[in-house]
Amino acid sequence: MAVDIKRRSWLSRIMRRGTVIPVVRLHGVIAAEQRQGRLNIATVAPLLRRAFAIKSAPAVAIIVNSPGGSPVQSRLISKRIRDLADEHDKPVLVFVEDAAASGGYFIAVAGDEIIADPSSIVGSIGVIMAGFGFVGTLEKLGIERRVHTAGKNKSTLDPFLPEKASDIERIKQFELDIHQVFIDHVKARRGSRLKASDDVLFTGEWWPGIRGVDLGLVDAIGDIHETLRARYGNDIQLKVIEPKRSWFGIPRLGFTGEAAATVEDRAVWGRFGL
Repeated sequence: MAVDIKRRSWLSRIMRRGTVIPVVRLHGVIAAEQRQGRLNIATVAPLLRRAFAIKSAPAVAIIVNSPGGSPVQSRLISKRIRDLADEHDKPVLVFVEDAAASGGYFIAVAGDEIIADPSSIVGSIGVIMAGFGFVGTLEKLGIERRVHTAGKNKSTLDPFLPEKASDIERIKQFELDIHQVFIDHVKARRGSRLKASDDVLFTGEWWPGIRGVDLGLVDAIGDIHETLRARYGNDIQLKVIEPKRSWFGIPRLGFTGEAAATVEDRAVWGRFGL
């Protein structure tokens, strides 16, 4: 008798369990470097694979909170989302928190829908390369620098050499080529939902989520809980897909490396006042 009661109790809990929605949270700067707080295909792919493997789930939810970073890693992550969505025939709902900017927006458009907070930062569809020039600094310090290259353009972007017009032209073309990949991706995914001209959308400017709706960069204003409950019922179960932890995990960077990486990350976030 006791066994039967336990069995009925277990079955009732199963029956009461609501619709399971897997949630993948993508937070951080996008970079190939393997360390905590960075987004790249190596760390994100296993999470996506586990999320889409939940057969009973009617959709996969992805939370994006990123100021951008590597265009290569952004594209790889975005493509993996679409490949898995097509393979498992599941819709993808992307929810933007503080920012889906630059590479973060590149990832966000992999979703079938993008839902943002009214104050989220979206857009920044552009490419940037920045650095410093120290021409004359070594001479003032009495230091002689020796550079030998094979290939006339190998020293491009050397901060201790004067900029050349030919270098600037090549760098600009490099940026334009990558920018076009970004533009094509947004147009392919958003299509007729875009409500503004190219010279508005693709200048590198960013907007709050509420303005993003007007421009067609965002589909709706909302958050993950209210949106999923409205669509799948109040008894939904959000299953957060988290990285598997190892007892023997050892940080790859020492204190100096971690500190430098943190400063770099803060600089990226700082461009958006975050």
